[in-house]
Amino acid sequence: MTNFGRRRLLAGAALLAARRGFGFARHFHDDDLFNDLSERCFRYFRDASDPETGICRDLIHGNPADNVGKGDESRGSTGVTGFCLTAMCIGAERGWILREQAKDRVRRALTSYTNGKVECIHGCFYHFLDVHTGQRWKTSEVSTSDSIWLLAGALTCREYFHEDAAIGDLATLLYSRYDFPWMTNGNGMLLSHGWRPEGFIRFRYEKYCQLAAMVLLGIGSPSHPLPPDAWYAWQRDPNSYGPYQYIGKSLLWTYQYPFAWFDFRGRRESRGGKLRWFENSQTATRAHRAWCSQELSKSFPDYTADVWGITSSSSPRGYSAWGGPPQHGKIDGTVVPCAAGGSLMLTPDICIPALHAMKQQFGGKIRGRYGLADAFNPLTGWVSTDTLGLDVGMILLSAENLRHGNLWRWFMENKEAQRAMDLAGIEKA
Repeated sequence: MTNFGRRRLLAGAALLAARRGFGFARHFHDDDLFNDLSERCFRYFRDASDPETGICRDLIHGNPADNVGKGDESRGSTGVTGFCLTAMCIGAERGWILREQAKDRVRRALTSYTNGKVECIHGCFYHFLDVHTGQRWKTSEVSTSDSIWLLAGALTCREYFHEDAAIGDLATLLYSRYDFPWMTNGNGMLLSHGWRPEGFIRFRYEKYCQLAAMVLLGIGSPSHPLPPDAWYAWQRDPNSYGPYQYIGKSLLWTYQYPFAWFDFRGRRESRGGKLRWFENSQTATRAHRAWCSQELSKSFPDYTADVWGITSSSSPRGYSAWGGPPQHGKIDGTVVPCAAGGSLMLTPDICIPALHAMKQQFGGKIRGRYGLADAFNPLTGWVSTDTLGLDVGMILLSAENLRHGNLWRWFMENKEAQRAMDLAGIEKA
């Protein structure tokens, strides 16, 4: 079959799957790709989580000398721990870890976040913390965003490991402590980016970004809820690239993370423009690919219709929050595999060929213990030696939803998630 014919078949199958609301039909031995890539991504969480506290490291250095030189080997991440909790469900389901072992890791992590080992500020937690002690890492902020990924992972575990009363009780306790109104810093609707002992961060989540899960979990809170109108309090800032029109001028990962847990398929808002947020993320992904292959390729010809994608990742200059459209950061031709990998559940017809192309064209140069490299530059030959937990985590979650819809199903079994969407008026179309 020609590449053109293969893409037409993939696109047609993707459209049919989207209409039916089920996982994408698999073709052309994609199982081999997904089985290998997903298990490698899972290895990260098995290796990176502390065996005592259950807290997960923010990253793993491929170069051992960096552990000493950068001094961050024991830096844990609350957000990555949320992805790790979710990964334990996927790993147990796939048989990559024994169910009892996975539950033990989950209990340890949830206990660390509820028994005082990890400092809790109005129910929220520091972004970075020491994986061994649970204490704040240097001057890290209490992060609204990262605290939400932790909560999303905990609630996923509560439903997946439903037979374990301890996990259920710990996840429920964790949720009950989140003080969402406090995190609005007096606004009542819009959440602050976070807090430090010196005071609140002055920025708010006031326009499209990764806020969907934050606001919904706030609305669904059993103890400290946000009002349902909080869903409509933030700006729907329009964006466009070529024929693609959608909401948000943010980085690609913000169109992925919230929608890995909350199932927006076949749903739309009941108010205003009656937006369909799942379709919005699909459009943003297609616009991003077009931007890479049509605009960025003018300066960096290694970007093509099959080799594309840039979002927050490691870079030769350190961590970079880059992407577009519109362009954010100084782009140098680097490709970030989790851009396409994290959107597998959204646009498989363009993301599966991208992962195949990266693997085929760059092979062992970018493939390692934890899957594909976090980032690489075909122009310079640079390949990141660091693995970032958020990036491999998003690939793992997206692939699981694409193939089986499991994460959506497990998470949405939480009555608080269903209630939040009902209160916000996010209804089935």
